[in-house]
Amino acid sequence: MRLSPAWYQFLVGVFASLGSFLYGYDLGVIAEVIICQSFTSKFAPDDTQKGLVVSLFTAGACVGAGLAGPAGDFLGRRRTISLGCLIFCLGGGLQTGAQNIAYLYSGRLLAGLGVGFLTMVIPLYQAEICHPSIRGRVTALQQFMLGVGALCATWIGYGTYTGIAPDNHAQWQVPLGLQIAPAVFLGLLISFFPESPRWLIDNNRGEEGLRTLAKLHSNGDENDAWVQAEYAQIQESITFEHENEAKSYLDLFTHRSSFRRLFLCCALQASVQMTGVSAIQYYSPEIYGQIGISSEDTLKYQAINSIIALIAQFLCMMFIDRFGRRWTLITGNLGNCVTFIVATILLAKFPPETNNQGAHWGFIIMTWLYNFSFSATCGPLSWIIPAEVFDTRTRAKGVSIATMLSYAFNTMIGQVTPIAMTNIGYRYYYLFVICNFTNALFFWLLLPETKQVPLEEMNQIFTNSPWIVLGTRTEQYMTHDLERKVEEREVKQTTKHLE
Repeated sequence: MRLSPAWYQFLVGVFASLGSFLYGYDLGVIAEVIICQSFTSKFAPDDTQKGLVVSLFTAGACVGAGLAGPAGDFLGRRRTISLGCLIFCLGGGLQTGAQNIAYLYSGRLLAGLGVGFLTMVIPLYQAEICHPSIRGRVTALQQFMLGVGALCATWIGYGTYTGIAPDNHAQWQVPLGLQIAPAVFLGLLISFFPESPRWLIDNNRGEEGLRTLAKLHSNGDENDAWVQAEYAQIQESITFEHENEAKSYLDLFTHRSSFRRLFLCCALQASVQMTGVSAIQYYSPEIYGQIGISSEDTLKYQAINSIIALIAQFLCMMFIDRFGRRWTLITGNLGNCVTFIVATILLAKFPPETNNQGAHWGFIIMTWLYNFSFSATCGPLSWIIPAEVFDTRTRAKGVSIATMLSYAFNTMIGQVTPIAMTNIGYRYYYLFVICNFTNALFFWLLLPETKQVPLEEMNQIFTNSPWIVLGTRTEQYMTHDLERKVEEREVKQTTKHLE
């Protein structure tokens, strides 16, 4: 039975998002690795070195995201994904076989470099192959598969931590080594999937681009009204972009419409890291320990937490194209803020020596609620919005800069958190309370709604709408050009058929 175009696009997006699985797996597994007795006895890391083990991964990802921008434009989206997988495999091998802390550092840096390539180019690739009506759902797969990776990592980590002898290095080597397998699978098979039609058309391969559009949207029918209309719109848009829009990294900062999109996407990626998610992911045993919960129990609760996150990410994937981007992001940040307020109060009032079981469960529930709020809103949208707002000429460049900033903030949080927890304790979480609230306020004022807007019509929204979008509607600034072209094609086809 032939798949419908929507299902075909979705399944291509699912396969590509294996790269996001790698990121989620590494995020989830490192919390268990750094508390293993065999790990600490072998490497004896202090707070700074422990922070480096965590943050060098995201530092590498920051560099990888920057390199992926020109690579995605030059090599194409698929080859850039393959390159990211190759680099990740090298880093995974070095981590697994690390004989000293320097080996581990280099493995973390290389693996991060590969993940930077993957997480930058995959949502961009997904957005470029999808119909506007399901684009949010498919690009939300980035965060959903990140959640699947974290789920696998937390349960594998919990199993190896409790099931392997504390003096056996397999306790940390097994979870680190397993991440190489999906990278090999993705890197080898991505070449059998379609290239981005927008990249093909932008690189003077129009006939191939048309065939790819037909394969994605109409089971190979190149005369389909939608395919012909979208092909015409992409060609017109790319011609206009070549003549009028930003063409280089510098132009992104000097061209008004491009800078507005870059500013919003960079602010979005930075804001997500300042919600506190990275601190919890990387240092959950230490954070739970501040209220008196043991490391073994923490790993169990975090494994449950990963299931909650996956449910939330699935709900986002199902409903984001109905509810939209703007209010989902605002509501999510306010929800994060409330949970952090309650969790901070519990940490302040019930230090470990009180051994208050009610406080323990209150704190656990708050972290679960925070994770649900974040995973249903801010996490997926941090990948969806940057992948869809830029034009074809600047998409790879803009997404790479925004992703670099995300990893830069992630690296900062990863390095600072263990030191801050040691020196100021629960007061560190005041930062996340404030940032979640200011995030909501910022996007309430400045972020326009982009749900179901064709990629080629984003220019009109960010050129014509005011910077302060409060009180305006997206429909006021859309051209509805694609809808008009589809109607014209359908009328022509109907007329020809009647004749």
